[in-house]
Amino acid sequence: MADENDNKLQLVTFQLGSESYGIDIMIVDGIVRVEETRSIPNAPNYVDGIFNLRGEIIPVINLHKRFQIRRAELNEEDKLLSGFIIIKIGGMKLGVIIDKISRVISVDLDAMQLPPQMLSGIGAEYIQGVFTRDDGYLILLDIERLFDPRELQQLGKLSN
Repeated sequence: MADENDNKLQLVTFQLGSESYGIDIMIVDGIVRVEETRSIPNAPNYVDGIFNLRGEIIPVINLHKRFQIRRAELNEEDKLLSGFIIIKIGGMKLGVIIDKISRVISVDLDAMQLPPQMLSGIGAEYIQGVFTRDDGYLILLDIERLFDPRELQQLGKLSN
């Protein structure tokens, strides 16, 4: 008998611009409030800089810049929920700037739909799927595809 949790996925959800996104909780190392980043000369334009998290130097990725997404307009209360999601990818950690953290949810993979070709912001090639919700839809990001191996190698050099 198959376990009914086999088709479930735990997602960390967040807002980026006007859209809601989710990423697999298994690649999330943590969530931190907005920290001061130190800029790095000659880094790709979507790298905001680096910051020190408990002695570990972490490159900070700005998906707003990478995909030309406008920042969400947040009230003071919501600004308290902005920061970085720390993800583990390719044997390293990256900070990804988010407008607002939402919550951890469980989704049924059977309910996932293919992304529409015309989705504002992030290109369809970086999206694993879309889930319809009462308040709109949730876009499941394919973090592995957001960064090609060459980019990860370059980002890895920033954290040394």
